[in-house]
Amino acid sequence: MKIKAVLFDKDGTLFDFHATWGVWAASVLTQLSAGDPRRLDALARAIAYDLTQQRFLPHSCVIAGTLTDVIKTLLPHLPHWDGHALADFLNTRAADAPQAPAVDLVRVLSDLRGDALSLGVMTNDSEATARLQLDREAVSHLFDFIAGADSGYGSKPDPAPLLAFASAQAIAPQQVVMVGDSLHDLHAAKAAGMLAVGVLTGPASREDLAETADVVLPNIGALQDWLRGVSYRNNPI
Repeated sequence: MKIKAVLFDKDGTLFDFHATWGVWAASVLTQLSAGDPRRLDALARAIAYDLTQQRFLPHSCVIAGTLTDVIKTLLPHLPHWDGHALADFLNTRAADAPQAPAVDLVRVLSDLRGDALSLGVMTNDSEATARLQLDREAVSHLFDFIAGADSGYGSKPDPAPLLAFASAQAIAPQQVVMVGDSLHDLHAAKAAGMLAVGVLTGPASREDLAETADVVLPNIGALQDWLRGVSYRNNPI
């Protein structure tokens, strides 16, 4: 089948994960710990964050989890916070995160649109944060669909939000490519019946992704050539 649409993860795919969230997380955890070094260490360990390297470890709930997952993990170490207040704090601070696009997003996404592909974003982050970050990069208008874990479709690795994208575009799931940096993304793609493309701009290694992905690319800048190769193989002249 001819590929007609591409659905992207956000963090680690459109944006380099560590460059965007590594330093940001150190600042946020320091603020939450209120000057208590033991609490800072406990918070970092809870979300598998290396304070020295300012990097999330591959098994961190922050990498592929939802905001709800992160809140549930942090709250036991924050006795003076409740879930709603912590959600508001994290969402507000997320809006200030220093974004680091993985590639020239305007060029890469425009090139894909030029190949008559529908484009979407499905993130386990909130939809509002996703839209704000995409607006800052002046690429929101290049997407036909933008959804977060709070948009009503569910969250990855459940295939439901991916199928919602396919349905919204009136495209068969088999004609959609899901691109992401985590196994949550790839497992969701497989469960939805979509092609699964892994990229190496998140914490996962090629070895982590290779067994599940149909292909592992260095970043989304290599996607267009790969897609054109798939189209040629499926529809040779």
